[in-house]
Amino acid sequence: MESDEDAQEEAHKVPTIRRILTEPLLHFLLLGAVIFVVSNMLDREQSDTKGTITVTQTRVEGLAAKFARAWQRPPSAAELNGLIQDFIREEAAVREATALGIDRNDTVIRRLLRQRLEFVAEDVVALTEPSDDELNAYLHAHADSFRTETRISFSQVFFDPQRRGKALATDAAQLRAHLNTVDGQIDAAMFGDTTLLDHQFTELPLSTATQMFGETFAMALHKQIPGQWSEPIASSFGEHLLYVSEIAPGTVPELGQIRDVVRREVLNARSIQALDAYYAVLLQRYRVNIDMPPDAPVHDRLVGLR
Repeated sequence: MESDEDAQEEAHKVPTIRRILTEPLLHFLLLGAVIFVVSNMLDREQSDTKGTITVTQTRVEGLAAKFARAWQRPPSAAELNGLIQDFIREEAAVREATALGIDRNDTVIRRLLRQRLEFVAEDVVALTEPSDDELNAYLHAHADSFRTETRISFSQVFFDPQRRGKALATDAAQLRAHLNTVDGQIDAAMFGDTTLLDHQFTELPLSTATQMFGETFAMALHKQIPGQWSEPIASSFGEHLLYVSEIAPGTVPELGQIRDVVRREVLNARSIQALDAYYAVLLQRYRVNIDMPPDAPVHDRLVGLR
């Protein structure tokens, strides 16, 4: 019988093995090996049967199943025959086009081939569902990407430069001195010049303030000390006295609030990482030569690809 110590050691190995087996990069590297083997087998098969087009039973079943999904019924004998004949034509055309090298310099075909290969990578990466630990780790490592926007509550008194002219600075300074003697709980619409702008804003996102008043105004608004009236601040409309009552900095939501967003980003990061690993293995099969023009800028990452 196993001792308690041996049993504990085996129990410890199980989670470790499970974690390794669910590692996306391992899946993708294994997939790469399978692709290489299958590709070599197909190359040999095609060379052995160059003049033969074989429509296998599996292929016929696949054609029928595709038809059934599209039309919600199985194909008739005539329709199935048409599908088979179309596949034979397509196979013959593809072989002839490949033999003529038509696929080699066609940008669209090259792009489609690459996309199909990379779609396989994305499917493999998505097989393993991210755990809460992985999602939380990604959320904390990229906190700024998920942080909510700063929101500001404030009042504004508007001064029209065309109406006030040279008296604007003096009028604004006098009103500011008066307003700072009260508690700030005043109706801002009672002061300044007539405007279609609101005089009171509650939890206005900083990006919205930028869109409404301009970047300079929004930056100055964000720097205001809550609880006192500001000096005149310019916007695309004119000059404003501002009274900021509250600045609510952006926060990072809990995972439960944005799980779907974090999951999507984790899967995307996995896909990018897996593709990088796959191409690193794939390119080991090739010697890469880059003949750069003498006056072309060369990035550091090109070094070594010779």
